[in-house]
Amino acid sequence: MTHLLTVSGSPSATSRGNALAHLVGAQLAAEGHQVDHLSVRDLPAEALLHADFGNAEIRASQEAVDRADGVVIVTPVYKASFSGALKAWLDLLPQTALEGKTVLPLATSGSLAHALALDYALRPVLQALGARHVVQSHLVTDTQLTVGPDGSVRLHESAVHRLDATLDAFVDALPYARTTV
Repeated sequence: MTHLLTVSGSPSATSRGNALAHLVGAQLAAEGHQVDHLSVRDLPAEALLHADFGNAEIRASQEAVDRADGVVIVTPVYKASFSGALKAWLDLLPQTALEGKTVLPLATSGSLAHALALDYALRPVLQALGARHVVQSHLVTDTQLTVGPDGSVRLHESAVHRLDATLDAFVDALPYARTTV
């Protein structure tokens, strides 16, 4: 079984990005993968802002990345880039944190015009952290994803096929599950 980690880089608990991370995680779990979820907003702000590498919650988040064979990173696009909360967390990961891992960058945004933010802003950071393979990114617009008052998530039919194809490419690119010797 492949162990995956979804990471929500949104500073808001009720954001479309957080909803997308949970939707993708549920879809991957339904395919038989073990999926854990990390929300950067739940990490201590002071530890993130002061680069407290010794903080227990920061260390636990690093260990979650280490355990994962693949990582799905979901971020809102703000000012043509990924969220500052996500950047603060990525800065606390060891330089080789993504070594040997397949990574899927996903984003939510008000416009498709922000799609390149993933390739020009986030992809270089993921590669600098040693990602084995960064799968083609995908952006879901605010009009394609609806979060109901009860927390239910609905993806517009125009986005379903493309997201499914993106997830298939991610799964196909995953390395074989690690074995312990």
